[in-house]
Amino acid sequence: MVKRAEEFAVVGKRVHRVEGCDKVTGDALYVADIKLPGMLHGRILRSPYPHARIVRLDTSRAEKLKGVRAVVTAEDTIKRGWGAFFPDQYPLALGKVRYVGEEVAAVAAIDPDIAEEALDLIEVEWEPLPAVFDAEEAMAEGAPLVHEDKPRNIALTIDVERGDVAAAFRDSDLVVEDTFESTPQWHSAIETIGSVAEYAASGKYTIYMNTQTLFNARYRIAAALGVRETDVRIIQPAVGGGFGGKSCDDNNAVVAAILAKKARKPVKIINSREEEFLAGSRPRVNMKIWVRMGFKKNGAIRAKHIRVIADNGAYSGKAPAITGVAALRHDTCYKYSDVKTQAYLVYTNKIPTGAFRGFGNPSAEWAVEQVIDEAAHRLGIDPLEIARMNAAEPGYVSPHGNRVKSCELRQCIDLVERMMDWKAKRRSKKPDTGLGIACTVHVSGKRHFGDYDGGSATIKINEDGKALIISGEGECGQGAGTTLCQIAAEELGIPLEDVEFSQADTDLTTFCLGAFGSRLTYIAGNAVRDAAQKVKQQLYETAAEVLEANPDDLVSRDGRIFVRGAEQKSVTVADVARARLFRRNGAPVVASGSFDADSVLQDATRYGNESGAYNFGCQAAEVEVDTQTGQVRVLKYAAASDCGTVINPLAAEGQVEGSVAQGLGYALIEGLKMEEGRPLNPNFSDYRLPSMRDMPPLEHAFADSYEPTGPFGAKGLGELGMDPTAAVISNAIFDAVGVRIKTLPITPEKVLRALREKRREEGR
Repeated sequence: MVKRAEEFAVVGKRVHRVEGCDKVTGDALYVADIKLPGMLHGRILRSPYPHARIVRLDTSRAEKLKGVRAVVTAEDTIKRGWGAFFPDQYPLALGKVRYVGEEVAAVAAIDPDIAEEALDLIEVEWEPLPAVFDAEEAMAEGAPLVHEDKPRNIALTIDVERGDVAAAFRDSDLVVEDTFESTPQWHSAIETIGSVAEYAASGKYTIYMNTQTLFNARYRIAAALGVRETDVRIIQPAVGGGFGGKSCDDNNAVVAAILAKKARKPVKIINSREEEFLAGSRPRVNMKIWVRMGFKKNGAIRAKHIRVIADNGAYSGKAPAITGVAALRHDTCYKYSDVKTQAYLVYTNKIPTGAFRGFGNPSAEWAVEQVIDEAAHRLGIDPLEIARMNAAEPGYVSPHGNRVKSCELRQCIDLVERMMDWKAKRRSKKPDTGLGIACTVHVSGKRHFGDYDGGSATIKINEDGKALIISGEGECGQGAGTTLCQIAAEELGIPLEDVEFSQADTDLTTFCLGAFGSRLTYIAGNAVRDAAQKVKQQLYETAAEVLEANPDDLVSRDGRIFVRGAEQKSVTVADVARARLFRRNGAPVVASGSFDADSVLQDATRYGNESGAYNFGCQAAEVEVDTQTGQVRVLKYAAASDCGTVINPLAAEGQVEGSVAQGLGYALIEGLKMEEGRPLNPNFSDYRLPSMRDMPPLEHAFADSYEPTGPFGAKGLGELGMDPTAAVISNAIFDAVGVRIKTLPITPEKVLRALREKRREEGR
């Protein structure tokens, strides 16, 4: 029987973060706070060229500077490429550089100023090479090759068709097609990427780093260093935000480790803000997306053909998987039958792109949701109704094999309609104001790495009755640790205050994939619940002896174990833990749990159920456009999310609000200016982020939903909230003034230009 949220003791309650006190009092230890005996400070020499050959590299003057303990170049590496999917990058440039900011050499010195001075003493003779900065141009025959072994600079091609797309278009009453361009977006976490690396005489590296995926980081760093995985230990300190950018696709920790080995001292490297823009957290993959869709007169989607050209930048990182998501994921949001997808991931001489909240979805939805909106307007159908008509529902299987179990997308549309007072506002539409809507789908984990989409955790009950979750999933600021503590407390029947969450450490915890794909609540939550159930079984076995009862008759609540129906007979969890340990042949109360989602590693044609559960959402905005200045003011924003049971409403609301803020930044504000591959504004003075004053009145709601395979019915949420936001804003602008903006960000200049063009075409 499904238990409702209000029936739980801890799950569904608005609890504060378990690590919150440490953070607000300054006690939390971030990587920049770590100080080890004899620690040196590392700095990195970066390429000033987007594409150049290294003719000569002389570090002799830097090595002689007083206070310098080590200088390293590619000669100090194993000269082997590494990367999440393609081994196409090196810790330090080998022979040539491919983007401005690429690592060329590095210095470790007794203080940061000496390290900086030493960088100035490194002499490099460059031979600039022809470069390419546009992905479409890079695909042309004869374009400069970023990697000599990649013809036409194409890193990845996807070309799949399901059904008979040509026939479906012939069967359509309306065909809409257009092209849209997204833009790179930076994570802009308050804490930049950093690491402290130690090297022991045994050959083992210990690296403190603010990564959000410890075990994947260990695997990649070991590959880059040419050692076994267990020769690298990753310890996660407190992390000041990740958003996908701290997934260890960059070279920071690898270079720190190389320096530490050569200097035989611990080395700390913390990215400056400018370095973070150049070569730290890798920005969202910008894409050019052509979409063609066919519709019946009643608004039913009949056919879809999408062509994606994704800008990889100089190295691949996670971009291959992101391109796949952009090309295919959206076909799980609505009911499709006939679809064709072509996607190309293309190298350019620009900053490598990578994982960012949404992981390809925001770019795809920016394009697809505008085409659906355009069709609704041409067919004279309310955009909200065309979404409702085509919405996925439980039991839907997408053309690519994604199997939907729980789905409350239509309920989300209903919630947004109510929150926005949609019908009343459409009836009394004011000049230059408009409404926009868009829907989204996301995963709760994804079977990316090997045939595994799982997690594991260990729980031990201490002698005082408190539980410790030992987990390598980590906590990167999103509140996952608190959510997992709530799940354990609920299953064990103990107060939340009696549950702690361990520091993530690859030597001391079982294997975990970490934070990506909105997976922690669903995947790690199921693993924690499995461990808690096994621990509870041990507790009940011993409690039954103490209470002289049958274990099947026991129930736990508030840290005590009762005999059901005779609750005067009880014992504390602490007493049970001690009773199990302190006796002949005693043993601690401890158990490990695991979970592997019912998902499939997609085959060569990209077919297969990629996730164990799918999350859905709908958002809407009301905007006002100043036709004299092009300024867009968001009057109200509404977001509804289907994330199953909400484990911690306080944290979930924070996820939605933060997601919408990032989505509005992506839609209206954020953008790095580039000139010949050189960033012109890699700092917070010129790269503007949305602040409190940019936030509109925001109303959000969670659908009444239950995912049968989730822990207490929960599924993922973290990325859902920013996926459709840019499309929502653009659709609202179109409804307001009749112009459709097709490149991000939507600046006042673009709006004004489109309005002038519209007036010219209308002869005004």
